Amino acid sequence: MPTTPVSPANPVHPMHTHRMTEQKWFEDFEIGERFVNPSRTMTDALFAAFQLASGDNHPVHYDVEYCRARGMPHMLAHGLQVLIQTAAGAGLFPHMVEDSLKAFIEVSSQFVKGVYVGDTLYSSLTIIALQPGRTTGVVVMTCEVVNQHNEIVLTGQHKYLLRKRPTA
Repeated sequence: MPTTPVSPANPVHPMHTHRMTEQKWFEDFEIGERFVNPSRTMTDALFAAFQLASGDNHPVHYDVEYCRARGMPHMLAHGLQVLIQTAAGAGLFPHMVEDSLKAFIEVSSQFVKGVYVGDTLYSSLTIIALQPGRTTGVVVMTCEVVNQHNEIVLTGQHKYLLRKRPTA
């Protein structure tokens, strides 16, 4: 399909047409919609990168022998390292709300089970509530991370403030 360059006669910039998904507004979402993030196997390299970025230098996160001496099978992931697996930006949701997203306003989490080097994590977000306002609304999602054994390792919530569809 030929494209037309941006010009005074055609003011539409490619960023408005070059999209991964259709744009959605607050009222386009439904309770029960689920957004899946790509799976990720937790490697030594990911542990080292998180330690570097976070500054967390406790040996439980980087010393295998320290962990084994305390009955763990390998290095234990930092809770926030597991929580970041729920980042909506890893999936399609933020592409759907490029025009309507005002803010990521809240996150909570419960760490249910340890995550170790070698575990593969599967993360999803599911809409559980839609709280409408006058011109915006809050999308409330549960987040869940399970490991390769289908054991829940983290649960929590995310809240996003979205614009309602503009009126003509």
